[in-house]
Parts: sequence; structure tokens; C-alpha cells
Amino acid sequence: MFIISPLEQFEIIAIIPLYSKLFDLSFTNSSFIMLLSIVFFLLLLVMITLNGSGSIVPNRWQVIVETIYDTVLEMVNDNIGSRGKQFFPFIFTLFSFILISNLIGLIPYSFTITSHLVVTLALSLTVFIGLNIICVKEHGIKMLGLFLPPGSDLALAPLLVPIEFISYIFRLFSLAVRLFANMMAGHTLLKVIAGFAWSMMVGGTVLFLAHFIPLIILVVLFGLELGVAMIQAYVFTILTCIYLNEAVNLH
Repeated sequence: MFIISPLEQFEIIAIIPLYSKLFDLSFTNSSFIMLLSIVFFLLLLVMITLNGSGSIVPNRWQVIVETIYDTVLEMVNDNIGSRGKQFFPFIFTLFSFILISNLIGLIPYSFTITSHLVVTLALSLTVFIGLNIICVKEHGIKMLGLFLPPGSDLALAPLLVPIEFISYIFRLFSLAVRLFANMMAGHTLLKVIAGFAWSMMVGGTVLFLAHFIPLIILVVLFGLELGVAMIQAYVFTILTCIYLNEAVNLH
């Protein structure tokens, strides 16, 4: 059975239906990919332990994990500073989860959980709540200084504070929508080009010969989407680091 609509790839399907009158607790394809992302990264860590044991000369698995580790560590040090070390485990987990989820979604007939707004919104909401808890714990009532830029005239406070507050709240949605929109748009475009190439391939001799053109475009777009998957994980994480820096240092 072939997918007719390019949007059918985003359909949530219940693998193990668990319904009640009030709740739907079904284990879905989205749940499966989330679990698979976690298990895959844990297995990656196990491969380091069993095959290389964290040696000075790293094996292929250790190179992957060390690259992710160094990337996240650089983000934390550059954007938060020395105080960011306490948040490194969370940032490392966040980046790894989004990156692996994005890459798994590129596998044909797989499912991209980050192409669903509810998933990206849950991630951004977790970050947003954590930022506010940290900011209140670190600065107390002084955190309200976030809504009045340093050096601003107090006479402008009635105008600036609402603008800064709305901008602050929209961080929650900008994080979620940016990741969701990029992943959904890219996968939709891939499916449209793939469907076009298939239609040409079964359309006759002339169209069969011409179908290699969209097929080449599809390969190029797949490479581009691979880059987008990594970049979007990086962007989501580095923005989290920037917001953490403001929460910790009250800039």
C-alpha cells in the first residue's frame, strides 16, 4: 500500500491500543521512536564500554560520542561559562535526543517525532519551566529585571515591560515551532519529490527515462535534510544555552 498524501507519514498510529473513557494511553509509533532514540544512544554508550573501553585511540563508536560531547561542551562553555557545567548533563541529553530522533526520522518508512508540534512544544515547555525555576532560585524578585533592559529610562517602563514580557513568553513557542516547521517541511518535500519520481517511473517509457531528474533532486534534498536534522538539533540546544545564560547571569 503506497502513501497517497505526503502528510500521511505524520499520522500517529496506535501499536498497542490502551483506551479509557478519559485518557488515551496507547503505545504509538511516536512512543516507539522516542523509546528507540533513548535505547539507541544507550547502546552507543555501551559500544564504547565493550569495544574500546574509552581508550586513547577511539573506535568509531567512541568518535561519535566524543564528537557530540565536545560539541555540547563547547556550547555550554561559550554561552554560559563556568557555571554552565552543572547544566551539562541536561544539555547533553537534550541535544542527543533531538539529534538521534531527527536522524531516525530520515530512515524510509520511519517516523519523525520532531515533526509533531506537541513533541517539540513539550521539549520547549520543559526547558522554559526549568529556566524560570533556575532564575527564581538564583535571583528571586530581581529576575523581573529581565523585562526592563539595562540603562532604560523608567518612564519607558510601561511600554518596554509588556514588550519584553511578550518576547520572553514567545521563547517557548519559537523553540517549538522552529524545530517542528523545519522537520515537517523537509520531510513533506522529500515525500512529494519521491511520489513525483514514482509517478513518472510507472508512467511510460519517456517518463521512465525522465524520472531520473527528480530522483537526483531527491538524493540532493536528502543530503540537505540530513544537514537540517543536525543543524536544528544544534540550534535548539544553543538557544537553550543562551536562555540559560540569561537565567543564571541575569543579562
